[in-house]
Amino acid sequence: MSSPAPSSPGADGNGGKKDLEQITFRFCSECSNMLYPKEDEAEHKLVFTCRTCSYSEPAKTHCIFRNILNNAAGETAGVTQDVGSDPTLPRSNKTCPECHHEEAVFFQSQQRTSETGMKLFYVCCDQSCGKIFQ
Repeated sequence: MSSPAPSSPGADGNGGKKDLEQITFRFCSECSNMLYPKEDEAEHKLVFTCRTCSYSEPAKTHCIFRNILNNAAGETAGVTQDVGSDPTLPRSNKTCPECHHEEAVFFQSQQRTSETGMKLFYVCCDQSCGKIFQ
């Protein structure tokens, strides 16, 4: 049976802030189905209960879900090799440093910060290459 395990101290690299525990799925020890969080209304405690065989066990922590947002988008976020075949992107005769193909599509950096200047990225139009370069 898996349970939330605390991460090692300082593992998140924030130097002393509260460490986040790992949230994992829990499974029934009797029928191996997934356990779901439920409130034990009589004792006002959180328990994990099987929906198939009514097995339950007390929760070791009160955290059952964590949504961590990462707001740092990479400069080439969402770019794949097949953008070279996109007819709507502008094209250039820039030479690919990997395969030396003479055609590439280009686009501006996806990162939007005050210190980021306008960076152009090129994607090789050769279908077997697709290298992203500047």
